[in-house]
Amino acid sequence: MTTVEHGKNSHPAPAAPTRPVRRPPGFRPSPTPRSTTSTAPGAPSGPGTAGESAATRVVAVVPLVGPVEATTAVAPVRPAGPAVERATVATPLPERPTVAAPVPGRTGAPAEQQTAVNRVDGPGAATTLVRAPAPAGGCPVTGHGRSGGHPPPPGVADERDPAPVDPAVAEEFLRQVHAETDPGTTLTDRLRQVRAEIDRTGTWTQTTHELVFGARIAWRNSARCIGRLYWQSLQVRDLRHLHDPADVAQESVGHLRAATRGGKIRSTMTVFAPDAPGRPGPRIRNDQLVRYAGHRAPDGSVVGDPGQADFTDHVVGMGWPRPQPAGRFDVLPLLITGPDGRSRLFDVPPDAVHEVPLRHPEHPWFARLGLRWHSVPAISNMPLEIGGVVYPAAPFNGWYLDTEVGARNLADTDRYDLLPEIAKRLGLDTRSVRTMWRDRAMVELVRAVTYSFDADGVTMADHYSESERFLTFLAKEEAAGRRCPADWSWIVPPMSGSQTPVFHRYYDEPDPDLRPAFLEPHGLRPPAAQA
Repeated sequence: MTTVEHGKNSHPAPAAPTRPVRRPPGFRPSPTPRSTTSTAPGAPSGPGTAGESAATRVVAVVPLVGPVEATTAVAPVRPAGPAVERATVATPLPERPTVAAPVPGRTGAPAEQQTAVNRVDGPGAATTLVRAPAPAGGCPVTGHGRSGGHPPPPGVADERDPAPVDPAVAEEFLRQVHAETDPGTTLTDRLRQVRAEIDRTGTWTQTTHELVFGARIAWRNSARCIGRLYWQSLQVRDLRHLHDPADVAQESVGHLRAATRGGKIRSTMTVFAPDAPGRPGPRIRNDQLVRYAGHRAPDGSVVGDPGQADFTDHVVGMGWPRPQPAGRFDVLPLLITGPDGRSRLFDVPPDAVHEVPLRHPEHPWFARLGLRWHSVPAISNMPLEIGGVVYPAAPFNGWYLDTEVGARNLADTDRYDLLPEIAKRLGLDTRSVRTMWRDRAMVELVRAVTYSFDADGVTMADHYSESERFLTFLAKEEAAGRRCPADWSWIVPPMSGSQTPVFHRYYDEPDPDLRPAFLEPHGLRPPAAQA
């Protein structure tokens, strides 16, 4: 994932906050099958209906410069029954959050677990409760996400019981905030407030200024990111009041819409509720908000993305209805764990997934391969730590580097492995690697990806320009007296590396203790089990 600079006037003026969409009391849409055709990106998905009044909360999106943007989030109505019995997602219009209505008439969960698969399609929303066998204990994702689950292995943080914040870590961050910015209060006063709050609650609440600063510094500190030159332009959606999986799913879709902007991708982060002693925050188990399923065939082959085959099997086991027929680019549902440790599935609306059909500037046959790729690489399973406070759900995106899609996602042998097919279409001799057929096929695949994104007006960086920009970022950091840790194996592009300037030098080693930072991702299994 990377980012490049927009033109000076490329961002339109922010729209004024719009009236939230509300559903009438008792609204319960009928189940609707997932559409196989995508609505035009950004097209309204249906009119809203006024309902009972609800308290609203303004969500500030704080840019580095320019006016403050805002959207309006509405507190959803909370039913009296168990969380699993709620209808949780309604279709939000672009930049317009919606209210989720309770499913009426549900007053208790059966002994057999029910998985809520929430689908949004067009103007309506549908929730299907799918009966699935209960897991063998604990959370179906981690196995230790709630009371009764298995204890975590040694060295792995227990999601059920977040640790209190270390006051020294909070102080170190606050000193950095006051050294690099003007937060409008004295350091002495702020330290006194934060120490008292940690003594009282075991954690502390960051101001919007502190949150935005910390999120941007985490990007600046990210040793594996080549696109850090524009870390100060990161847009932060402050949704720390949201912790229910339904709300997290709804606003994750909102994240995709806010970041996509019809192809003019904006670097965006959405921050949900943090971990706190006695109350874990929500967790998004998908590694990206948009991923394509990997469907295992009886012969062992995989239709779709083999890198997602395990995750696909997992959500199918939870009740996700596998598309029929299985396709190569079926968007996976979101798998979100709430503070109670229960995980739930939420379908991603087709119109929220902006995709680019791939074609080649010189070979008409390339378009007939039926390839495509989504436009927004939103990482979603890496916790964010700021001042000792951990935000386990903080999806963020830049935009794609051409080689990420063409030389890795579509070319790696454990992903789509398209190089043999491309080489065959090009008429290359594949009998020996000495013919360089893989290199030649990869170049044409990356060319096709870059050409297609450019033709559709979708932001994408190229590996030559981004390498130059990274060295500019490096020079700025050194001029500011800061170290710039970088992972050489990630910074150097996977194609034509020696032809880029980032190849020909060494960098400061990544510092695992550097904060603020993105932490190791959480997934379907504890980290120790994945080693």
